Amino acid sequence: MISKEHEPFIGFGTTAVHAGQESEKWDSNQVVAPISLSTTFKWEKPGEMPEHGYARTSNPTRASLQQCIAALEGAKHATAFSSGSAASVAVFELLKSGDHVLIDQGVFWGTTKILSHLESHGITFTTFDFTKQDEIKNELQKNTKLVWFETPSNPLLRVIDIKRVVEIVKNYNSHILLTVDNTFATPYFQKPIDFGVNIVVHSMSKYISGHSDVIMGAVITNCDQINNDLKRIQNVTGAVPSPFDCWLALRGAKTLHLRMEKHYENALNIAKFLEKQELVEKVIFPGLPSHPQYEIHQKQSSGSPGLITVFLKGNVDEASRFVHSLKLFTCAASLGGVESLVSHPWLMSFKDNMDGEKLGIRPNMIWFSVGIEDVRDLVVDLERALKMMQS
Repeated sequence: MISKEHEPFIGFGTTAVHAGQESEKWDSNQVVAPISLSTTFKWEKPGEMPEHGYARTSNPTRASLQQCIAALEGAKHATAFSSGSAASVAVFELLKSGDHVLIDQGVFWGTTKILSHLESHGITFTTFDFTKQDEIKNELQKNTKLVWFETPSNPLLRVIDIKRVVEIVKNYNSHILLTVDNTFATPYFQKPIDFGVNIVVHSMSKYISGHSDVIMGAVITNCDQINNDLKRIQNVTGAVPSPFDCWLALRGAKTLHLRMEKHYENALNIAKFLEKQELVEKVIFPGLPSHPQYEIHQKQSSGSPGLITVFLKGNVDEASRFVHSLKLFTCAASLGGVESLVSHPWLMSFKDNMDGEKLGIRPNMIWFSVGIEDVRDLVVDLERALKMMQS
């Protein structure tokens, strides 16, 4: 929690810079949160547990980061893990054998992979298109304990009505846990907990850290019991991030609001540019009126992440040539960094995924993570690559 003398902050930027990072917390009144490398901490007296006793259980730098991320999401608690996948596993650890999970078909493929592994432990799951909101109730089962979705989704950027899904699920069974992966939108643009969601998950490797130099995840909740369970899981599994990585993520979070505005501005300009190109078949960007769930996105989000899905007019070779011709857009996995990235999902993340085509992945599909460079240079790079695509 934010210390009472600073609560509440009016602005998101103030929270990002100060939450969990008050200089009074540190012995030397450091303005910047220090990196606490000690693995163990002094007990003043046996039997009286200090705030931090052993670094796997608790660490001052990690605690500051967790307080900051919780505050950014408008929640009470956050638990940091060594990766986004570890954070997801921690949420599924809340389940027991015999439980059922309903997930949107557009979630990160790694999430589905985790659930496939958990089937051997008696946890079942089904996938469904959550944009068909009125049919979600038919997919819920008596043993459904968790509902999980992302919005915008990965990688087709489908937008799901958070409030409506919460209403449907809670009317069916108020004890079902609703989890939203908010990695793409970030708490700057969207706060799922405000709509009644129980748990929010982040891959902090992406926008929150923002500089492509940290692997980390987080789980956020308002529920004390869920938080206690997550802290226990964090401690028992030991899937904790290093103090240095926590410090990097904390530093990155300070500029989240500034970076997200630039990501959005650049991506919107590029999406509009690409819509006008003859060699482009289709552009998917939640900030464009052409997006099928544009109105829903406008209602629940104040902006769009710097992610664009594009279908080119061409085959797999031409799409690959386009990607290879780009210079400023680096061909690489991941997203959310200050630098612009591009990927060809058909040949990269979905190369060995037999469900790719069923999920809407095509050989001519290109995925952009637009960075914070000058948009004029990015447009020139795209123009050059489009010209070379069919050469």
